[in-house]
Amino acid sequence: MVFLNDLCAEFLFCILPANFIINQYFCHENYKQQYMSPDFVSIHTFVKEALRDAEGGHDYLHALRVCALSEKLLCTEAGNHYIVKAAALLHDVFDTKFYTGTPESVYQKLMEIVLPLDFSKDDIQHVYDIIMNMSYKGGFSQKQIHSSEFFIVRDADRLDALGAIGVARAFSYGGNKGRALYNPDEPPQVYANEEEYRNSRSHTINHFYEKLFDLPETLVTATAKKIAQKRLAYMKQFVAQFEREWNQQDIDEICG
Repeated sequence: MVFLNDLCAEFLFCILPANFIINQYFCHENYKQQYMSPDFVSIHTFVKEALRDAEGGHDYLHALRVCALSEKLLCTEAGNHYIVKAAALLHDVFDTKFYTGTPESVYQKLMEIVLPLDFSKDDIQHVYDIIMNMSYKGGFSQKQIHSSEFFIVRDADRLDALGAIGVARAFSYGGNKGRALYNPDEPPQVYANEEEYRNSRSHTINHFYEKLFDLPETLVTATAKKIAQKRLAYMKQFVAQFEREWNQQDIDEICG
C-alpha cells in the first residue's frame, strides 16, 4: 500500500506513472475511511488466543496473511472493508475442521465479538455466512454466497494455499495429521462425498492432485486469478521435482 504524505508525494509523482499514484492514493483513502475506523483489536485478541495452539498452516499468522491478501483484492474489487476484515480474521476459528460447536454457537459468538464494533445485525449475518461457507470440503456441500465480500475472502484464503506458502502449509497440515509425505503405491483418490474427503488418510503429495492444483479454477476475482497462475506454476514445479528426487532421476542424470 502506497501512502502519499507531504514529504514523499512530489518525489513519487516524478518517478511513478500518474495513474498508478492516483489509484494507490484512492485505494489508501478508501482503506483509511472504511477499514481503519472500527477498533479491531478485540477481534485480533480473540483470534490470536483461539488459534494459539493451531497447526502452523491454520494459525493466527495465516489469518493475518488472508487479511492482507483480502486488502490487496479490495483495491481492485468493490467490497465492505469491515465485513471483509472481520471474516478474513475469523474464518478458521470456526472452520468445521477444527471447531466442534453448533452453527448457533458460532452466530452467538460472533454477536459477542463483532456487535460492539458497530456492526449491524445484517453485517454480522454476512460475516457468519462467509465464514460458514468458505471451507473447501472436497468441493462438496458448498452453499454459494453471492457477494463480493465472500469471493474476496475466499479467494484470499485459497491463494494462501498456493505457491511456496501453500507447499509449506500442505506438509505442515499433513504432518499434524500424521500423514506420510508420499507413497507411490497410493494414487490420488476420487471422493464420493465430503465425509470420505474429510476422513481420508491419503499422503500429502496426493493432496496437491486432489485439491490444490484445482483451486485456481474456483477463484472468482480477476486479480486472484492472475496471482494464482504464478503460484500454481511454482507448486507444480515443486511436486515434479519432489517426484524426480523420490525416484532418484536427478541422481541418475549425473551418475548414469
